[in-house]
Amino acid sequence: MAVDNFTVFTDFVFLGLSGRQDVQKGLFVFFFLVYGITILANLGMIMLIKVDFRLHTPMYYFLSNLSFCDICYSSTVSPKMLADFLSEQKRIPYDLCAIQMYFFGAFADVECLMLAVMAYDRYVAICNPLLYTIAMSRRICTQLVAVAYIVGLVDSAIHTCFTFRLSFCNSNVINHFFCDIPPLLALSCSDTSINEMELHHHYHL
Repeated sequence: MAVDNFTVFTDFVFLGLSGRQDVQKGLFVFFFLVYGITILANLGMIMLIKVDFRLHTPMYYFLSNLSFCDICYSSTVSPKMLADFLSEQKRIPYDLCAIQMYFFGAFADVECLMLAVMAYDRYVAICNPLLYTIAMSRRICTQLVAVAYIVGLVDSAIHTCFTFRLSFCNSNVINHFFCDIPPLLALSCSDTSINEMELHHHYHL
């Protein structure tokens, strides 16, 4: 659909990591192995913590949530990237691009917040060992994890909404291998000053 000599696109095309077919096949094997090991290692960690009652402590509770986030974080990008290595047209529909960006940002945020929660847990264990069981009760641990997820989901929703309110009419070729904010801002024909300010603030928190 033409609008003022611009074309409004309904999908995006990834440039990917390489344009050479032989290199892409090698990259597919490498990243497939890395992704497979990531999923199996994190699933193994979650199952081990679940079945071993000696590991039912705050530290391992947070660690199991971190492993879950790592699985989700990796799975928002890796399957599509692996499929693109084996295809000539690396396309993604507009709405799926938004979904990928949202979940990637959400689980990236949650993972960072979970690391902060784990650091706080170790701080309490070292500095207040006598009050540790009270300060890090099951209820408080659950609340900390819930807050991490809520903040991550809300923050990512804000960034995704601000990004996809823009018009993408200059080009639909993303110089990346997944839908991330900076490469999409580079394609926009709208004013991105608010987005850049928000992104700068986010990276410096």
